[in-house]
Amino acid sequence: MTKAQSNTMWGGRFDEKPDDIMEQINASIDIDKRLYKQDIAGSKAHAAMLAAQGIISDEDKAAIHKGLDQILGEIESGAFEFRRDLEDIHMNIESRLKELIGDAAGRLHTARSRNDQVATDFRLWVREACDAICERIEVFQETIDILEEQHADTIMPGFTHLQVAQPVTLARHLEAYACMLNRDKLRFIDCKDRLNKSPLGCAALAGTGFPIDREMTAKELGFDRPVNNTMDGVSARDFANEFLFCCAQAGLHLSRLAEEIILWSTPQFGFVSLSDAWSTGSSIMPQKKNPDAAELIRGKTGRLTGNLVQLMTVMKALPLTYNKDLQEDKEPVFDSFDTIILCLDAMNGMVASANWNTDKMLAAAQSGYSTATELADWLVRELGMPFRDAHHITGRVVKIAVTMGLRLDQLSLDDLQSVEPRITEGIFDYLSVETAVKMRK
Repeated sequence: MTKAQSNTMWGGRFDEKPDDIMEQINASIDIDKRLYKQDIAGSKAHAAMLAAQGIISDEDKAAIHKGLDQILGEIESGAFEFRRDLEDIHMNIESRLKELIGDAAGRLHTARSRNDQVATDFRLWVREACDAICERIEVFQETIDILEEQHADTIMPGFTHLQVAQPVTLARHLEAYACMLNRDKLRFIDCKDRLNKSPLGCAALAGTGFPIDREMTAKELGFDRPVNNTMDGVSARDFANEFLFCCAQAGLHLSRLAEEIILWSTPQFGFVSLSDAWSTGSSIMPQKKNPDAAELIRGKTGRLTGNLVQLMTVMKALPLTYNKDLQEDKEPVFDSFDTIILCLDAMNGMVASANWNTDKMLAAAQSGYSTATELADWLVRELGMPFRDAHHITGRVVKIAVTMGLRLDQLSLDDLQSVEPRITEGIFDYLSVETAVKMRK
């Protein structure tokens, strides 16, 4: 083999070109080409800093910036040719830059390694991803806010153990998910805050002997400041793990709501009817209307959790600093971002267009003896009874109602007094689901 046939990036050390399989396993361009905007932004900031520090000329900086702007246009127009033999987005852009501006392109990599370059690009991408997800969460929160206003007085059963527990409103039930979403949003904001430190200037691992200005590049790229330690800067991926956890946790919350929608849309519940636009049919059963959007959201939660476990497993035993294992960091992050965005959009569309069967909800709340706690509380308030005694007496009353096939508010005063003679007519003011809801602020 001649050196002309060796790898163009390190041909001075290697005489043979990589094996085809080695090239295939080593290349990441199919995945990391999504970093093109971040890579170009980082390179422009680095070139500007090099010129400001007198490390490269202003003419070289101008040529580099012009060439990078042209490459950005080519990529966004679809005219750019991504080459697998160039491995990754960094070398694809650098190779094209050399075609455009010649030797000046080779000076761009002064005082920089692909190690700090990819770490910078990745943090920039995840930072933008956090913002995009927060925007989608806020859209869904607005949908829930509208539904809360519409259903402030819509009574439904609240459940524990999936058994009717106490009456609540649909607004309160949905508000629980709004609270979960808000915590999800805060997690992404916190994740963005923690990752917003610049690794640019860490070079391979030990920094560089050139008189660079890390504060300048950090400010140019919108980072709060440079990372504290160069070895940590090139090898840390906890920000990616944190992002994956945020996605997985948000997915878990969406999955819980999806599960309830699936249950509520069954004829047995009948609380909600999903729009045709968010349902599917059956290939054999003409009557079916399946909540497939909700089921898919529920199913994709496993994907989000799996991506988190995948990267945590990659990271669990890596010595400092950069190892090629880290090439596996971007695919799960990109996939989780795409997945959580899709799930948020689908959930928002499905919930916003759903029809809520308020009569069915009210009837369900009135069944299952959901006001039993009100009877026990009345015994405590009006008769001064210890709650445990009141609980026992109420249980006996419920047993009578079950035997007679009646609701608690359908029992007669004699029925109630057969268990506790001191019960008065006033108890009936507290046995309706409407009163039970009003009693709880």
